Amino acid sequence: MSIKSKNKVSTTFSMSGMTDIIFLLLIFFMITSTMVNPNALKLLLPQSDNQVSGNRATTVSISKDLRFYIEDAPVSINELEIKLQEKLMFHKEPVISLHVDKSVPMEQVVKVMNIAKNNKYKLILATSPVRR
Repeated sequence: MSIKSKNKVSTTFSMSGMTDIIFLLLIFFMITSTMVNPNALKLLLPQSDNQVSGNRATTVSISKDLRFYIEDAPVSINELEIKLQEKLMFHKEPVISLHVDKSVPMEQVVKVMNIAKNNKYKLILATSPVRR
């Protein structure tokens, strides 16, 4: 009489469970990657029909020949952040009014917006009223 064990260990490896996990991970990453858009700028620009006045601390202007000004003083784009920090260091909630000529490329406006964002300044984009 030979004694045989009823439980035999299988030496084969089943990949079906592993493929299910891989497909679930693939679906998860495909869905989440379409939801995340890190390069989007969410802007709330004022309408030109309604003029909103704010308590501005200073103004930054960009002329059509791409010259930057703080109030009436010309500054270079490299000096702009340092000059704004010096000017606004004692304000609790600094607000910058941005005046831009309509022919200025958006890239220049975004540079000023990034400076304001990095220093936690509020930014108002100045517009002219609509003439009817």
